[in-house]
Amino acid sequence: MHTPLCKHAKGDPEEYAEVALQRGLKGIIVTCHNPLPDGLSQSVRMFPEQMGEYVDLVARAHDAYAGKVDVRLGLEADYMPGLEAFLEQQLGSQDFHHVLGSVHPHIREYKEKYFSGDVLEYQETYFRHLADAAKTGLFDTISHPDLVKNVFPDEWNLQRVLPAILKSLDRIAATGVAMELNTSGLQKAVAEMNPNSTMLREMNRRGIPVVIGADAHAPERVAANYKDALDLLEEAGYTEIQFFLERKPQKVLIEKARESLMALAAG
Repeated sequence: MHTPLCKHAKGDPEEYAEVALQRGLKGIIVTCHNPLPDGLSQSVRMFPEQMGEYVDLVARAHDAYAGKVDVRLGLEADYMPGLEAFLEQQLGSQDFHHVLGSVHPHIREYKEKYFSGDVLEYQETYFRHLADAAKTGLFDTISHPDLVKNVFPDEWNLQRVLPAILKSLDRIAATGVAMELNTSGLQKAVAEMNPNSTMLREMNRRGIPVVIGADAHAPERVAANYKDALDLLEEAGYTEIQFFLERKPQKVLIEKARESLMALAAG
C-alpha cells in the first residue's frame, strides 16, 4: 500500500489502518515507492528528501493503532540495471520490514532505454530484469511479476513469451526470493491478477514462495480481492502464503487465511 507522497495515491497510513481494522486484519505493511537518483521517474514517487517524512507517517500510524493494527514500515523499490549500489545504501538506511522489488516497464525512462520497437523483445527484457532483481539479493519479494502485459495489452501473447517467463522463473527460484500475487491487476488493461494463473502454476512447480498484495493506492483497496487470490493460489497448487516482518518470511496456511477472511465476512 502507498501514501500521497508518491503523487498517485490518496489517504494517510492511519486511514489504511482504519480500513484494515474494520476488515479484521492484524497488521499492514506500508510499501510506498522509493525515491530514485537523478530525478528518475520522479513524477510517481517521493523526493529523496521526503524519506524521513515517509518514515514519520508510518511511525505515526504505528503509534496511533498500537494494540489494534500492527502498522509496519516497508518499501517498494524500483530495480533497473545499474541501480544496485544506490539501492543497497537506501535499503540499509531504515529498518524496513518488507521490501518489494519492482520493475516498472511503463515508465518513460525504462521504455526509452529498453524498447527498440520490438514488443516481444521488450517483454523478454522485462522478464530477464525480474530475475536480475531477484539475484541482487536486495529484495524480499518480486512484485506484480507480469506487469509488462499492460504496456502493450493488444500484443500480449502468453504462449509467445512463455519461454522467457520460464527461464526467468528458473533463475528466481534459485535465489529463494518470494513473488507477489497482486490483486490490483484486475483493474488494469489486461484484467487479471499479476501474475496470470499459468505463471502461478509454474511458480509453484519451482517452489517459489508467494505473497499476496492489494497494491492499495486508496484506503478502500486494503485487502481487496484477497479471497479470490487465495482461490487462485490453491488452484495453482499452493497451500501457504508468506508475509515479512523484519525482512524474515512468516508462513500462513491458505486454509487458515481463508478461515480468517470467512470469519470477517460473517462478522
